[in-house]
Amino acid sequence: MQVVLVTGISGSGKSVAIRALEDDGYFCIDNLPARFLQEVIVSLEHQGYDRVAVAIDARSGTSLADMREVVSRLAASGRDVKVLFLNARTEVLVHRYSETRRRHPLAATRAAAPGASESLLESIDHERELMSSIQDISLMIDTSELHPNLLRQWVRDMTGSHRASLTLLFESFAYKQGVPIDANLVFDVRCLPNPFYVPALKPLTGLDPQVAQYLASVPDVDQMIDDIRRFLERWMPMYVQENRSYLTIAIGCTGGQHRSVYVAERLAELFRRDGDVLVRHRAITGREPGA
Repeated sequence: MQVVLVTGISGSGKSVAIRALEDDGYFCIDNLPARFLQEVIVSLEHQGYDRVAVAIDARSGTSLADMREVVSRLAASGRDVKVLFLNARTEVLVHRYSETRRRHPLAATRAAAPGASESLLESIDHERELMSSIQDISLMIDTSELHPNLLRQWVRDMTGSHRASLTLLFESFAYKQGVPIDANLVFDVRCLPNPFYVPALKPLTGLDPQVAQYLASVPDVDQMIDDIRRFLERWMPMYVQENRSYLTIAIGCTGGQHRSVYVAERLAELFRRDGDVLVRHRAITGREPGA
């Protein structure tokens, strides 16, 4: 079982980190009191979860001191446990709180007690003191100058979370019905030979073997597919770095029945071996090959 504990100083990016792990398939729990950590991990493991991420902050109070022992016990039992400690310079934290106008968690907690209050700087200093007990067992990330996208990538690198997080969705459509608004990339294949004008193929679609055989015999069709493939292979890593979960590639022809369907299916076949791929055909919903 993989366990990632995300902790550190409030305002340093714990929410960004925990969302990045959630996007990568971890079961995530935010703001769990440290005293419940071991029993929650054991319970989730019994339920079949094999990747869990837990965010723990200074509101756990004195129970933070017990985290060292809990982490040791979890690791000794064969679990892969990593502790990420996110930190930032005090002036950066003050600037972030002033931008969001949020109250520091410790200041909010103390404000609940009659007559108690704490300035932002005092809250940050207090939190650093509380968190110092687990800092030396953690992997440290200074987020002072980090863009959120870079922080997400660093979290993935440090936790070994390298799942292909980008799902490709190949979508055929008919230009006569308009370009779908959910398309991220659009490729026009209307320049390819149209099976619509072959009487025996007109009532069929790109899902049918007769149409597939006809289009596969045309060199320009293979060239178009190869050009789109190389374009996607070149630029997909950039979309992954931008933390996209889905990339919709729309392939359009006039009626959305033949060329676009065939090209979408071929591309899906080429990319399916490398990761998550979905296919949908807007103009032939419900059609099965040969129907």
